[in-house]
Amino acid sequence: MLPHAPEFVLTDEKDASRFALRRDGVLVSVLDYRDDGRTVALTRAFTIPAFRGQGYAAQVVEGAVADIEARGDRNVDAVCWYVGDWFEAHADKKFLLREH
Repeated sequence: MLPHAPEFVLTDEKDASRFALRRDGVLVSVLDYRDDGRTVALTRAFTIPAFRGQGYAAQVVEGAVADIEARGDRNVDAVCWYVGDWFEAHADKKFLLREH
């Protein structure tokens, strides 16, 4: 018998202005945002304390950036320090950043 592989689901909870990452139905990390129609300001990455240190914040940021890129009609403002660090580590995605 194979061990259970966790199922991850990322959703854009527009009413709450956040991307939410769930593992096996349990909320593990969120990324808050503000969307003005031209730019999505990624304002706060947060992982539930019991789940920290497992890379979930990186997963939620990566998923959110992929979603924004796929839409193709918005730039990103990396307000949260963690998101800024993520973009530093993923230089191939810097083209999405809003010009200051």
